[in-house]
Amino acid sequence: MGLADLHIHTIYSWDGTSTISAVLKYAADYTDLDVIAITDHDEIAGALQALDLAPNYGISVLPGCEISTMDGHLLALFIQRPVQPGLSLVETVLRVGELGGLCIAAHPLARGINSLAPEAIRSALKVPGVSDVLIGIEVFNASIFHRRSNEVALAFAQDLPMAQVGNSDSHWLQTIGQGATEFAGTTVADLRLALETGATKVHRSSRLASGPAIILKWLPRYLMRLMGRVSWNPTPGAPL
Repeated sequence: MGLADLHIHTIYSWDGTSTISAVLKYAADYTDLDVIAITDHDEIAGALQALDLAPNYGISVLPGCEISTMDGHLLALFIQRPVQPGLSLVETVLRVGELGGLCIAAHPLARGINSLAPEAIRSALKVPGVSDVLIGIEVFNASIFHRRSNEVALAFAQDLPMAQVGNSDSHWLQTIGQGATEFAGTTVADLRLALETGATKVHRSSRLASGPAIILKWLPRYLMRLMGRVSWNPTPGAPL
């Protein structure tokens, strides 16, 4: 069985603290992941860079983006062109489909955060063509801001014909892989098939960091980023 983390942020997101090279190095050398997706906020340049560099690090990458739709955040996977933020959920999903991509509802039902509501997801799925693209729902998000909504997201997903996935929503290296998606096989193609057929399982890391630990470690890195210092890796053979 393979493992994938489909929700990772880098310095191409305003709140990310690691370069693409550092994310690739960490995922390849310090986790059991077979596939990762770079999903920066409304930005795809980092994902495309990761796609180019990934063969040097020995880990598979699929390009993606976390899109800020009018109705909440949406993970768009398998795309190599940007999709305009601020559109409705339905229009965003259909545009991702035109690019050959698939969508996953990111941290749905999370309170106080730009997350998709149950009504928005159910209504969208009734629109012709949407259910062919919006095929997954994130029922486990390892971020401290979304953990409280995981149980309600899981309960909501039980009645939906959608793949259930787990992700880290990582914004600094050490949280990569703390939430992941299990699938048959190890390749990007295997993963896509599992998503399309709903044959995925949630994987929770045994090393899940506590909320205070994440805040205490992420915040200094974020402040350092504001000063121009980030985690990076010069070459695949060099340490972080």
